[in-house]
Amino acid sequence: MISERLKKVILTQFGLDDWDLRDDTVASQVPGWDSLSHAMMIAAVEAEFGVRFTMREVLRLASVGQLQDLVIRKLG
Repeated sequence: MISERLKKVILTQFGLDDWDLRDDTVASQVPGWDSLSHAMMIAAVEAEFGVRFTMREVLRLASVGQLQDLVIRKLG
């Protein structure tokens, strides 16, 4: 399940007040999510949670749920 904290970071980055983000949500389903906004969102997530992702980790992400799992692993 997507944490409210992660959801807020993502929605803020895409200028969306409320959007139904779920574990299986993918980039193509979110308005304005392109390669540039993806990079900016990743940077915002790293800053919010105080973590750093490798390029390999970012490239392997296929859904918002996988991003949530990665954040949890980095914090654990």
